[in-house]
Amino acid sequence: MNKEERLASESTLPLIDAIPKATHDEIARQKYVAFLRKYVMVDLQTGMRNIYEALVEPAYKKKNGQAPKDAQAVRKAMQPVTYYRAWSSLRYNAQEMTWHSVENAVERAVPDLINVASKAASKIPAGGTLRLDSGVDMPKAVTALDIHLMPGCFHTEFTDDDVSVGAIYAHGTKVFSGALRKSDNPGKGGVADSIGHYLKLKYPDFRPMRILDLGCTIGSNLLPYRSAFPYAELYGVDVGAPVLRYGHARAEALDIPVHYSQQNAEDMDFEDGYFDLIVSSFFFHEIAVSSTQKILREVRRLLAPGGVTIHMELPPSEEVDTYYNFFLDWDAYHNHEPHYAAFRQQDPKALLMRAGFDEEKCGLVRIPDRGGVSDDEFSAFAQGKADAPQHNNFSSYYLFGASK
Repeated sequence: MNKEERLASESTLPLIDAIPKATHDEIARQKYVAFLRKYVMVDLQTGMRNIYEALVEPAYKKKNGQAPKDAQAVRKAMQPVTYYRAWSSLRYNAQEMTWHSVENAVERAVPDLINVASKAASKIPAGGTLRLDSGVDMPKAVTALDIHLMPGCFHTEFTDDDVSVGAIYAHGTKVFSGALRKSDNPGKGGVADSIGHYLKLKYPDFRPMRILDLGCTIGSNLLPYRSAFPYAELYGVDVGAPVLRYGHARAEALDIPVHYSQQNAEDMDFEDGYFDLIVSSFFFHEIAVSSTQKILREVRRLLAPGGVTIHMELPPSEEVDTYYNFFLDWDAYHNHEPHYAAFRQQDPKALLMRAGFDEEKCGLVRIPDRGGVSDDEFSAFAQGKADAPQHNNFSSYYLFGASK
């Protein structure tokens, strides 16, 4: 029994993650898909870069008198290459298979999932809250496409009080990253755990009393802040009701009071200066840059004086080489993330300044994943005595943010 299951067993609610029961064959399929993704994203990707550097780039230089200047030029040069076409096809299919590998188990469990989520909403044993708004302004970035190729995206409801897409997301993301995550420091790591402990080590006097997570989905990158800041009140907003219902049930079973609400982050109903720390993870690249600007202005309004906002995102295009930009921007063309490349071309510091933050209080930093290094190594990084690993498959995270 792991820590989450033990905590849930002590609660009056079962852990909602444990309700879908995969068969022997379904588990085998999920393991296969996880390692297929690792093979595509690491092994085949290494070979593809070797082909680019040995053949494609020299041929481009010979023809054009210079190396490709940006990701678009690399993409155009790579499109006719058989290796890239095969890799891209495998990656797309592996992405779809990630979700399909967990669908059957989730669909069989839908009545029980809804029952547990409904009990959590009525009994609230941990003291959290769930506010849903059927009239929320649902952004086109969510409704127009199934982001990440996940059926139903984050918002679709197939029946009353549905939590299906929350369960698909919870179990699918375990398959998605299962063979890629490095576990040199067991029980630690992930976006929120890494950011929370980085802030705690870097700024020991910073003690946020209220933390808000934007685009929180099921709360996977919100709950770990409890470890770094156990006294803080946790809040999460998302436009998808199913993921919020799922996240609320999960937090209640784990005895973590979280206040979830269905809101568009461009215009939230919290009072000015309500939060000390506002965070997000893999959020802004899913929305239009115009929406990003509105949300950052709203973030500044909600921050208390001395408050901090920090957002984990993909590295800006100017921070990495042209080939890696091409590799990262694959999602913009094939993973239903049309704003991905445009966001990465922005200067995060400039976005924050246009939202009203002072230039000297804005910054960009790359931190290691806490699960991929020892505690001593992580502490040395926070103290400025070591460098973070390069960005690659959960080894490190790019953060941009500001203080007010």
